[in-house]
Amino acid sequence: MRNPLSKKIVDIQPSGIRKFFDVANEMKDAISLGVGEPDFDTPWRIREEGIFSLEKGRTFYTSNAGLKELRKEIGRYLERKIGVSYDPMKETLVTVGGSEAIDVGLRCMLDPGDEVLIPQPSYVSYLPCTIMADGVPVVVPLQYENDFKLTVEDLEKYTTPKTKILIMPFPNNPTGSIMTKEDLEPVAEFAKEHDLYVMSDEIYSELTYQTEHVSIASLPGMRERTLVINGFSKGFAMTGWRLGYCCGPAAIIEQMTKLHQFAIMCAPTTSQYAAVEGLKNCEDEVEEMRRSYNQRRRFLMHEFKRMGLECFEPFGAFYVFPSIKEFKMSSEEFATRLLQEEKVAVVPGTAFGECGEGFLRISYAYSLEDLKEALSRVERFITRLRENDGR
Repeated sequence: MRNPLSKKIVDIQPSGIRKFFDVANEMKDAISLGVGEPDFDTPWRIREEGIFSLEKGRTFYTSNAGLKELRKEIGRYLERKIGVSYDPMKETLVTVGGSEAIDVGLRCMLDPGDEVLIPQPSYVSYLPCTIMADGVPVVVPLQYENDFKLTVEDLEKYTTPKTKILIMPFPNNPTGSIMTKEDLEPVAEFAKEHDLYVMSDEIYSELTYQTEHVSIASLPGMRERTLVINGFSKGFAMTGWRLGYCCGPAAIIEQMTKLHQFAIMCAPTTSQYAAVEGLKNCEDEVEEMRRSYNQRRRFLMHEFKRMGLECFEPFGAFYVFPSIKEFKMSSEEFATRLLQEEKVAVVPGTAFGECGEGFLRISYAYSLEDLKEALSRVERFITRLRENDGR
């Protein structure tokens, strides 16, 4: 028989995020800090609206682009949060999570050979989605010394005449880094100067600490060349509802809607009705979750400092990205030994790109009790490593 598989898909490596989580799941008394999923229940009012929609028999397809009411509410939300307005009928598409928007957006914008700038460490989907869209992924390594922010100096090294799209993964998974308005302004000028389109993944926009989230789409001249991707999984604790959205230029959204129509038809109807309620009436619940994450963030930073584990301070998402370079072992080896010896699962930094070597991603989307116990085990582990190294 001939090989049934595409070489393109076979050559793509599977995600490294869930590897340690799956092992920990089968291990008694293990604590997993590896999965980026809120530990909060979806706010009750959102769940109640989902239940009500089922009771009313709203189990039909919506329009391909999503419920009109939801698209209008998304527009109001973005105008309120990032100061950018979008036409709900022509510039807004409701998707199956933000991940579908990334995939469909790249497939609609890339011709074979077009280059995509992908700052790393970053979310695992950007690179394989670029390859599956026949684009050429160009990794832009982010630097610890710059708090993993993207700079024009980074971009200048990797931009060519073939570069078409710049992905902006901020607030960042896995590092927790953010880009302020002052950070974004030179990047925006660079994008305009080199005629780049920007795919701004803002799925963690509700989870920023000490400073408000700023979208690159809000800067002068950037709305017309930016796709804003967001969703309900992280900020609204709706991971399993599988709902996201994309807003941007009408010409791009039109083609994305066409592809979405053929591949998906529409996002889940129950989730869409529930999301309307979330956008309208759940700001207090989102704020309560953000305060809790911030408390955990500050606890982790305090504990890292106390145990002498180097880590820059993250101001977004719900991850920390401590350095383990002092132990002179790979991130994979460190994470494997930590799981085997202390039953704590974390994600090696290399799961998010080669430049993540020497770091670990630790999620604080877990209870303080779990975090305290996990960190006591981490401290025990690194104390042994230091003692064995003669320190």
